[in-house]
Amino acid sequence: MIHDIFMPALSSTMTEGKIVSWAKSPGEKVQKGETILVVESDKADMDVESFHDGYLATIMVEAGEQAPVGSAIGLLAETEAEIETAKEQAKNQTPEKSSDSTPKTPLEEAPAAKPQEPAPQPAAATSTKKQDGRVVASPRARKLAKEYGVDLSTLQGSGPHGRIVASDIEAAAGKSPTPTPQPTPTPQPTPQPSPTPAPSVSGEVVPFTTLQNSVVQNMVATVQVPTFHVGYTITTDELDKLYKQIKSKGVTMTALLAKAVAMTLQKHPIVNASYTEKGTQYHGAINIAVAVAMEDGGLITPVLRNAAEQDIYTLSRNWKDLVKRARSKQLQPEEYSTGTFTLSNLGMFGVDRFDAILPPGQGGILAIGASQPQVVATDDGMFGVRRQMSVNITCDHRIIYGAHAAAFLQDLAQLMENNPQSLTM
Repeated sequence: MIHDIFMPALSSTMTEGKIVSWAKSPGEKVQKGETILVVESDKADMDVESFHDGYLATIMVEAGEQAPVGSAIGLLAETEAEIETAKEQAKNQTPEKSSDSTPKTPLEEAPAAKPQEPAPQPAAATSTKKQDGRVVASPRARKLAKEYGVDLSTLQGSGPHGRIVASDIEAAAGKSPTPTPQPTPTPQPTPQPSPTPAPSVSGEVVPFTTLQNSVVQNMVATVQVPTFHVGYTITTDELDKLYKQIKSKGVTMTALLAKAVAMTLQKHPIVNASYTEKGTQYHGAINIAVAVAMEDGGLITPVLRNAAEQDIYTLSRNWKDLVKRARSKQLQPEEYSTGTFTLSNLGMFGVDRFDAILPPGQGGILAIGASQPQVVATDDGMFGVRRQMSVNITCDHRIIYGAHAAAFLQDLAQLMENNPQSLTM
């Protein structure tokens, strides 16, 4: 039998994908569950696994090229004898024949796109075995199991939905975890051609990157949302003093700001909510997304999940790790798509104030300006110098009203000005 390899949909907004690299060459044997290619999504490079044993018969879309979601990009032959037949079949197929954004066959017939240490396609399951009795394990875990002589059927996986991952094999074999495990034994894919936009030339049109296209679609999606802006000036002398005290311990200002916002959102759940057609969606977690500019254009919003519940030192370590992996396109979808409230900090560039565009699916975003010395009137009627920063919140007016936003900013200012030490507790 010959199977089509389809361009998978890696996000709800993705209409076409770019192939970063093929992990297999035509004629090479492929095992079920093995990574066959790497596709660039709008935020990260994702491994695509084969759902069949066989041979990569032919590649229809080469590395560096794009194809619509749901279109055939290659053919997989179950036997060597079928390779030539598959090549002939490929001549009558084109990767652009699908114009919609859904695969032409059921999911079980299409390869599943997954991030590092991929999760299985089947619906929620806690067992490490699929319905057909096959053990669910990552390609690296299977390799290590053979190397260490570990029986996969005896293990309970710690990965998503009970999937067996490399660390489970190492633990069973009594081995120390490797510092930087890779999802497959194949070399890491080389970066895409021209990842950094070339200097613009007069009259030249530079195509958008996949990430930039995603940003465009997200911004257009928010145009119809009725929003409003509320600004506030916050004195940061005490917050700056605290930052100087704990900066040497690895604490970042971004983590401090995220923690302060998350703690304030605990008092104002409506500002952490989002609009749905059925009503206001209140979120059980406070996940702070923070906008990060990418070197090759566009931006991404890594998410500090449950930010109010983490201590400032853990939060800072997590943030540094998220930024590092975001810039190398190694974030998993839940690490950039689960934010309930967003921060955009252009203050680090010296910007004193600005408006931010509301992200899709969220009720608010806070634009943070630079903290700068200002001459102000003190309570005793004298003049003094205080460090102040301007913040400006953009809200979805369908669920959040002016009084909600004002009360939130007032409490945020109270926390930063009068009790910043609580951020370290």
